[in-house]
Amino acid sequence: MRRLTDAEIEKSIDSLIGWKLDGKFVVKKYRFREFLKGIEFVNEIAQLSEDQNHHPFMAIDYKLVTLKLTSWHAGGLTDLNVALAKKYDEIYEKYKM
Repeated sequence: MRRLTDAEIEKSIDSLIGWKLDGKFVVKKYRFREFLKGIEFVNEIAQLSEDQNHHPFMAIDYKLVTLKLTSWHAGGLTDLNVALAKKYDEIYEKYKM
């Protein structure tokens, strides 16, 4: 896995809706109407992450789920982080209402 250059990171962040750069991480907060919808979302994210062997930091604060992605072995963000961020957003569409 190759770490993205600063220019690639900037371009990638622009393609992600609601994701913010925080040092070596990209971070997004997802809000849910119901606590259990957030938990269902986290469970699906966890399974996808396990399948990809690439795990985000996750925080559950009642109806708010925060995800943080980076690649430790690459020393920052990679294409996989960007691809997973987009997939997490797709999964969110199923649970947000």
